Amino acid sequence: MDIGIIGLGRMGAGMAERWLRGGHRVVVHNRSRGPVDELASKGADPAYTVEELIGKLSAPRAIWIMLPAGDITEQMITTLTPLLAPGDAIIDGGNTNYHDDLRRAAQLKEHGLHYADQGTSGGIWGLEVGFCLMVGGDTEVIQRLEPAFRTLAPVEGGYVHCGPVGSGHFVKMVHNGIEYGMMQAYAEGFEIMQAKQEFNLNLYDIAEAWRYGSVVRSWLLDLTAVAFSKDPDLSQLKGYVQDSGEGRWTIQEAIDLDVPAPVITLSLFERFHSRQDESFTAKVLAAMRAGFGGHATKKAE
Repeated sequence: MDIGIIGLGRMGAGMAERWLRGGHRVVVHNRSRGPVDELASKGADPAYTVEELIGKLSAPRAIWIMLPAGDITEQMITTLTPLLAPGDAIIDGGNTNYHDDLRRAAQLKEHGLHYADQGTSGGIWGLEVGFCLMVGGDTEVIQRLEPAFRTLAPVEGGYVHCGPVGSGHFVKMVHNGIEYGMMQAYAEGFEIMQAKQEFNLNLYDIAEAWRYGSVVRSWLLDLTAVAFSKDPDLSQLKGYVQDSGEGRWTIQEAIDLDVPAPVITLSLFERFHSRQDESFTAKVLAAMRAGFGGHATKKAE
């Protein structure tokens, strides 16, 4: 099928190349020319403006947006809307808040345009092993787009039509919240082992062993083992952990739905911990301990 894609970062470029390998015709556009030229060398049809991309696609058009969530994606949809024709579809494959999906779908419907939300997991490995897709949208639209979804997904499984517009990004949001909790548990476990210095534990060997047969084996553990193989004490990394928003949104949904989610919530707050050079909370705790018990304190350097 004819596929247009706007945004050729690591995920977008991987999707475009996987489509090319699957025999689709792919028209690619990016703000900078470099990624467009690179994919053109692999068989993609280059478009250096949005108007050129639209002109090269046959109707009804299907255009994937792989841009950062928020204003950048919003502006692109605003740009595309008057240029498209009734029956065309916009698919947002980024990490958008599902509330934005609902609003956008209603706005595009007034112009006779379709909208689908594609929660996408797979990162930089998706090109080779496939992307896990969680898709939301009207059944008729999703069925028309399904050849593209099937090509992106792994050979067996990895693609699910979750339900109406918004459901794909909602499921991806929860997926990322779960990811936060899993990552935090691994990180805490390895720190406990790293702190047991008298055993001189080899964390790489342990991670490797756990990858086979253990109930805690996972792709996250595979990546952890790779990291330890390259840098056994992770001395090249700063312990600063960013979050991209989905954890926060998951926690807010848990609050709104009266669902307890202590692990996901705490894992997000631990990421905030990592961003402090020194914790004021810890200073207050130290001051209280000194006040009520005369416990020793350490002077700031």
